[in-house]
Amino acid sequence: MAVAERGPRERMVFSAAQLIRRDGVAATGMREVAAHAEAPRGSLQHYFPGGKEQLVNEAVGWAGRYAGRRVARFLAALPEPTPAGLFAEMVRQWTDEYETVGFEGGCPVAAATVDCAEATVSTREAAAAAFAAWTEPVARALADMGVPKERAGALATLMISAVEGAILLARAERDVRPLTTVARELGPLLDAAVSRED
Repeated sequence: MAVAERGPRERMVFSAAQLIRRDGVAATGMREVAAHAEAPRGSLQHYFPGGKEQLVNEAVGWAGRYAGRRVARFLAALPEPTPAGLFAEMVRQWTDEYETVGFEGGCPVAAATVDCAEATVSTREAAAAAFAAWTEPVARALADMGVPKERAGALATLMISAVEGAILLARAERDVRPLTTVARELGPLLDAAVSRED
């Protein structure tokens, strides 16, 4: 859905995710979200009666669903899907962003986890659900490629953990090296997990 086609509520959730990924939860204000979304300030209370906590949780949920949906796009971009190829595509979205527009943004789910997981139970739960919404399609894709089901979930967790850690390092270093390193080093391990039936 193009930004122009979104209603004010959807624009605010999307804008919250974009601001959280750049500035974190604490530095993202409700007024800032409304301005970024080009939505009337009065609509915040209407759409988010639970205040900032509700908006943050919905932005985190949106981000998890977005990441989960991207898995199918990554697979479609591969002439022959492999675990290493899928992981390389997951990493490439970040290297492309950082090489094109800079290192300003990270993962909004990670940002919300760091900022709120201890203090706000609902945000911790929203972050856990968002990571699950990303992990599950990755695990399914791995299983579809021949990774035994009992390993697919663990490897999906490894892939997402590696991407998230590499994002943090890349932003700190202002260099895509951590991302390209995890793709190069984990690729063979991921491909080796495919069960080769004779």
